[in-house]
Amino acid sequence: MAESSLTFDSVPAEKPARGSSTLVRVGKYTLVRGITLFITVVIGVYLTVLIANMGGYVDDIRRGEIQEQVSIRIMNDPALKNLPVEERRKRIAEEVALEERRLGLDQPFLIRSFRFLRNALTLHLGRAQLMTSDSGSRQVRLIILERLPTTLLLFGTSNLLLFFISLSIALGLSRKYGSLMDRVFVALSPTSAAPGWFYGIFLILVFAALLHWLPFGGMVDAPPPKDPLAYLLSVAKHMVLPVAALLLSAIFVSVYSWRTFFLIYSSEDYVEMARAKGLPDRMVERRYILRPTLPTIITSFALTLISLWTGAPIFETIFNWPGLGRTLFQAIGLFDTAVIVGSTVIFAYLLAATVFLLDIIYALVDPRVRIGGSGGRS
Repeated sequence: MAESSLTFDSVPAEKPARGSSTLVRVGKYTLVRGITLFITVVIGVYLTVLIANMGGYVDDIRRGEIQEQVSIRIMNDPALKNLPVEERRKRIAEEVALEERRLGLDQPFLIRSFRFLRNALTLHLGRAQLMTSDSGSRQVRLIILERLPTTLLLFGTSNLLLFFISLSIALGLSRKYGSLMDRVFVALSPTSAAPGWFYGIFLILVFAALLHWLPFGGMVDAPPPKDPLAYLLSVAKHMVLPVAALLLSAIFVSVYSWRTFFLIYSSEDYVEMARAKGLPDRMVERRYILRPTLPTIITSFALTLISLWTGAPIFETIFNWPGLGRTLFQAIGLFDTAVIVGSTVIFAYLLAATVFLLDIIYALVDPRVRIGGSGGRS
């Protein structure tokens, strides 16, 4: 009786122990995962700082520019023309040293790189060296925020269309394996090896240069229409060619990859059993194909949303689209480190946050995934 009493009394004590252990496991996993992603972001941003400054060579270029600008200004100043040569040289050296001290160029690059890293990680993006926003501000934050809506408009429209169209077509082709349409998409999938800007040039030559149906580039007519509806129609007209170029460059390989992915799940035994029971094809696809593939679909969709931030430097330059990609391309050409690092650190934070949230979403949509479990799946 004593043994049975002990056994009976010990059973209720297991429930709070299990609950507390689950909370500890999830908390530990969240902490470790967050620290790991943050370290990854720090390493990526610091490498961007080093590359954008070319290991300090950009600082040498800026010192040379300061020396040249100060020398020209003092040499052309009528009030200083009568000064002796040595006095003018001394004046130039003093003003150059003052300007370098103001910009922090009097300190070693290693110290400046860690200060740049700290400011970037805390989202103190600072001021651009040469670039300005349309309002004339040199604040990197304003430059990025000003270009962001146009990039999201173009790449958001094209990538979301690509994602849902390719998913729908691929699901249809998985039902008709070996059909004519299936063979067409398989045969045309290598055409996606060409980048979007290649198709952009081709479409511009045909529909803008030869047929004169659509504009060569830009976002809106010049001057922009004052009527809101006319403005929207003008933007839509300018988006036709870039959206078509992006779709042509990726639609066939995207459909091919998703179609192959769905075919793998369609050949599982439980899918064949469900079809043998006489379940409709729509129900089989929804319950036995789409549900197991939901984590992968969510991952692809989340990374698609993150990629909207980056834009495409060459693509936006060809279409003269005023987005983040073209801004980054101009910043690289001007060695404007602040804009380069600002764009990179925002993308790094978004990517890390997406990866972190995907782990949580996996646990919600896939019961096989256990957050913080020893094997990851149970």
